Amino acid sequence: MSGFLLFALTGVVLAVLGVLGFIAHRHLLRRLMAFNLIGSGCFLLLTGLSQHHQGMDPVPQALVLTGIVVAVAATALALVLIRRWFHLTGETCLPENLAQGDSPDA
Repeated sequence: MSGFLLFALTGVVLAVLGVLGFIAHRHLLRRLMAFNLIGSGCFLLLTGLSQHHQGMDPVPQALVLTGIVVAVAATALALVLIRRWFHLTGETCLPENLAQGDSPDA
């Protein structure tokens, strides 16, 4: 097993854990962390699968680098929105999640 295949498999595991965390939790910050875990898994998967016989393919590397920059900006925006939502409502979950009877800590 090559190192790049190990990166790809680790990326798949991270993405699956992120999806499970996104489904399991109702708290907005935990969902944001799970969503970032999905993104990190996708970045690892793309980097791990970009290996060729001639060497690394620069296009997936450029896409991953651009994706990291976009993910940081989107995370900052999401944190601001979550903070504003908390100050307006005092809740850490969205109304449709609270209507289902789920506890906010789940």
